[in-house]
Amino acid sequence: MYLRKILIVVTGTSSFANENLPTGLWLSEFTHIYHSAKERGYEIVIANPEGGNVPIDPESLESIFLDKISKEYWESPGFRDMLHYVKGLGEVVGQLFDCIYLAGGHGAMYDFPNNTVLQTIVKDHYESDKIVAAICHGVSGLLNVKLSNGEYLIKGKEITGFSWFEESLARRKKEVPFNLEALLKERGADYQKALIPMTSKVIVCNNLITGQDPFSSKEMAEVLMQQLDEKARTSKEKI
Repeated sequence: MYLRKILIVVTGTSSFANENLPTGLWLSEFTHIYHSAKERGYEIVIANPEGGNVPIDPESLESIFLDKISKEYWESPGFRDMLHYVKGLGEVVGQLFDCIYLAGGHGAMYDFPNNTVLQTIVKDHYESDKIVAAICHGVSGLLNVKLSNGEYLIKGKEITGFSWFEESLARRKKEVPFNLEALLKERGADYQKALIPMTSKVIVCNNLITGQDPFSSKEMAEVLMQQLDEKARTSKEKI
């Protein structure tokens, strides 16, 4: 029996350049996709650039952001133990998954964009007709990915990600290392965002799926699973 596999890439960065300001993985952007994939029997592999512990952004644990699914997972000792050690990207490069998913949190802005191993993994999956998905600041991991033809992967693609206005609302405009929205546009992406900030928006552009912000976590998981199911059905029909 064919076992479907998903790779979830998370940050390993625990603070902004200002080391007094903590950051890390935004929990809901991980838990919703993890829960949906687990329910459907996927083999789930979790990795960050260096391997080891996954820092959690403390702000994502505040009651306003900690939804039911995230709260239940966070209260599970087994779940938290799992995040103390994850694989390094170097351990999974060369493997093909049905989907690679880049979770967000401001930490991703530091260890995703210039990681050449991550760029290789994303490129190989996209060019192998696999789904590449990213949410919020995880989209920063797509910024510098170039395809075999030398073009940026995101050039000409409909895409979303955490907006510059949302950085203002998050009070992180002066702390972040770059303006994600501006760089996506600079790379030639057709950047789009929700009319109302801090609300859900998910964009499907063929095999590239992106979500705008933490409030897109639930919809992102639902859309991604739908797309994976459709892809699986199409593949069976071709056999």
